Amino acid sequence: MFSAVVRLSASGVRALARTRPGYTAPLACRCYSHAKAETDEEFDARWVTYFSKPDIDAWELRKGMNTLIGYDLVPEPKILDSALRACRRLNDLASAIRILEAVKDKSGPHKEIYPYVIQELQPTLKELGISTPEELGIDKV
Repeated sequence: MFSAVVRLSASGVRALARTRPGYTAPLACRCYSHAKAETDEEFDARWVTYFSKPDIDAWELRKGMNTLIGYDLVPEPKILDSALRACRRLNDLASAIRILEAVKDKSGPHKEIYPYVIQELQPTLKELGISTPEELGIDKV
């Protein structure tokens, strides 16, 4: 009888003393992409090519601009030039002005970016007959 009590109490003590599981969980690891990082020039060329497609439609234009504006950057003037020319091919003045408004919004507190972009786009705007939001007076609304 005494040996049964000792045996039960010993296994009970061992069960209480064992607080961690008998297995170890795998360590979390990060799986980084092994893809080559895209340079700024490749990024710009990709978007210029996207907006220069001769068969681009209005949905693709809006989708491309939404994706581009979603990035943490202000698009380069050459990308915007290509997008404005796509708007002209589609005869979509509203989208062209919306692009300029989005660039102004993306410039945020950096007041020198938007005037620079407009300065770089001025020949294209004149060629395509597109007015800026400031010229139309809708920036004050």
